[in-house]
Amino acid sequence: MGEARAFTAIVNPAAGGSASASSLITLARLLREAGADVAVEYSRGLEHAADVARAAAGTGRVVLGVGGDGMAGCVGGALAGTDALFGVVPAGRGNDFARQLGVPSEPEEQAKLLLEGEPRAVDAIDANGTAVLGSVYAGVDAVANDNANRTRVLRGSAAYYFGALRAIATWRPADYLITVDGEAYARQGYTVVAANSGYYGFGKHIAPDARVDDGLLDVVLIKTAPKRLFFAVMRELEAGTHVRRPEIEVMRGREVRIELAGTSGRTLPYGADGELPGTLPVTARVLPGALRVLAP
Repeated sequence: MGEARAFTAIVNPAAGGSASASSLITLARLLREAGADVAVEYSRGLEHAADVARAAAGTGRVVLGVGGDGMAGCVGGALAGTDALFGVVPAGRGNDFARQLGVPSEPEEQAKLLLEGEPRAVDAIDANGTAVLGSVYAGVDAVANDNANRTRVLRGSAAYYFGALRAIATWRPADYLITVDGEAYARQGYTVVAANSGYYGFGKHIAPDARVDDGLLDVVLIKTAPKRLFFAVMRELEAGTHVRRPEIEVMRGREVRIELAGTSGRTLPYGADGELPGTLPVTARVLPGALRVLAP
């Protein structure tokens, strides 16, 4: 192998707290011991992180997103469509994209992957003009995401769980119009997920057949059902067995538009990689092989 890679690690100071800091310190030490140049930049927000990522990539450095899915999606999204090299360092609450890619959690294995790994081309998603990585979703999950983000007392999966409980308790079924590759479907339900990666919301295997390199989005719809049944579905999300239920519909396509039908005046947020960029409608379009990532 030629000269050692140079890295710029972009860190979300809020993600994972001290655990994220200590795992990065160990990883940076291992990379430097192997002769690599490692620069660390602390993000002041998603826009700042994206700017730093593009600038570092422009000088030929490998860009590392250190944090949760929001940071991975922001940094990876900023590099989509370029020939930059991207690495995910899972150090946040969700780490769902890293889980899908099979990125190791131990710093020693991460260092080996980052120093010697071969780049792998993976798909990204254009969501209303912004590139994201994992999935775009609209429904009770985005409301739960909003609740979890506002929770300062609870951390990790507990914040998601209580955010979800609150969202489900107050939920009334949404009338969706879902257009998949030009074909329109009117459906009523809890949520619609356009998934590039199979995992979201802290390890939930929402789209078990999704692949990050097939040039397609898996569209998973949880249709209207009694709330007690919805809780059963929630329990099955971990293993991905929920897709066998008649209340779950799965479609596939390259472009998915999710909007609210009718004139109820209702608004719903949509989520992308753990962030909430706006409200419906959203168009999610696959960007095949748009990102070169160091992953197993």
